[in-house]
Amino acid sequence: MRIFLTGATGFIGSALVPELINAGHQVIGMTRSDAGAQSLAAAGAEVHRGTLEDPESLRSGAAKADGVIHTAFDHDFSRFVENCEKDRHAIRALGAALAGSDRPLVITSGTGMGNHEPGQPGTEDVFNTSHPNPRIASELTGAELLNAGVNVSVVRLPQVHDTRKQGLITPFIAIAREKGVAAYIGEGRNRWPAAHLLDVARLYRLALEKREPGARYNAVDEEGVEVREIAEAIGRGLNVPAVSISREEAADYFGWMSAFAGMDFPASSVQTRARLGWHPTGPSLIADLDAMQYGDVAR
Repeated sequence: MRIFLTGATGFIGSALVPELINAGHQVIGMTRSDAGAQSLAAAGAEVHRGTLEDPESLRSGAAKADGVIHTAFDHDFSRFVENCEKDRHAIRALGAALAGSDRPLVITSGTGMGNHEPGQPGTEDVFNTSHPNPRIASELTGAELLNAGVNVSVVRLPQVHDTRKQGLITPFIAIAREKGVAAYIGEGRNRWPAAHLLDVARLYRLALEKREPGARYNAVDEEGVEVREIAEAIGRGLNVPAVSISREEAADYFGWMSAFAGMDFPASSVQTRARLGWHPTGPSLIADLDAMQYGDVAR
């Protein structure tokens, strides 16, 4: 298949390009920069110039493909609500190019959209349309396109990690370095799901090849890693103490990230594994945190 990939030079996209090519697909990778174009060409992908802010570049890329994987997202969390709305418009543009065909569109969301009961793992068969996380805009837009006949499926991401980046944990590390302590709230028993980057890239490929309209897949290896354990690993890496803080102290310590730091959102991938034959094999989150070169990476 000829696959249009947004976010092709990003953290997940850069792993997805070789995953798709090695499986026999052709990749049309979107980038906004000369450096991105060079890296895509070197990886064996066709270069497509475009941005999330330019819907025509998204439509034209999707129009020349047999399928689309949308991993691009603006990760400036200080403008999170605005960026979630930007993603809504990007998904609509991609869907417009695929309307009237069976060409698959795989979009990206978060595992929290499958959390229904507090403390219970999020599952693929749950779509909490009243979830307060603004990222719900992505799945709501996917559902809108699905109802219009577009072949949309969703990959829900946990904390995706290797020894360079780890989702929300990357800014967690920067905060701990700045503050001189790695903090967690209360007992730190709240849990974050996780999966290794290469396992996640393989899941996106399998989801595209499955071509199942309306499917939701949880890219989860570990259902829930306690935040205290994460903070302790960061403390080891930075050689700073891991300490408990109160909820009242969280806003001062975490800043914009305080909205996420106390969340307990474990997630299951039982259904995903059964439907796609996906079996993650990568290192655990804590193993990657322990293997990091903190002086070079976590800045």
